[in-house]
Amino acid sequence: MKNKKRFNFAKLAISVLGVLLVGFVSSFFGMGSIETWYQTLSKPSFNPPSWVFGPAWTLLYILIGVSFYLVWTSDADKAAKKQAYLIFVVQLALNFLWTFLFFGNQMIFGALLDIILLWAVILLNIFVFYKITKAAGVLLIPYLLWVSFAALLNYFIWALNR
Repeated sequence: MKNKKRFNFAKLAISVLGVLLVGFVSSFFGMGSIETWYQTLSKPSFNPPSWVFGPAWTLLYILIGVSFYLVWTSDADKAAKKQAYLIFVVQLALNFLWTFLFFGNQMIFGALLDIILLWAVILLNIFVFYKITKAAGVLLIPYLLWVSFAALLNYFIWALNR
């Protein structure tokens, strides 16, 4: 008889809150720049209002955390999980770095290079997570779509302000 896997609230909380914490800490780099420097930039017509980003990123960070939880609690072998964790940490670090570059240091082009690399690592993350548990990979698709939009926005902001 197959053992039924049990829901682990502690691991889910650690997964989601850990990712939210990374986003929260990175937001400190943007706090001063959003109302000052960012407002002075020329932006494309499709630039959403600033208030959209907080709720969007919060939802995405929750999905990212749940995705990590599904991999963490899966029955996958240790080597596959270790690879998945490494890729996950790299994409989260690149995500953090983008805010630091764009808002913290006002390096629009540097942030553009970072977000292109971030996009590629998210795609890799999706494939690796999907191999372990399909749901974990699928939960990262909105993140990839949002980062695709953010990369396009980053490019146009760079092009309009160089």
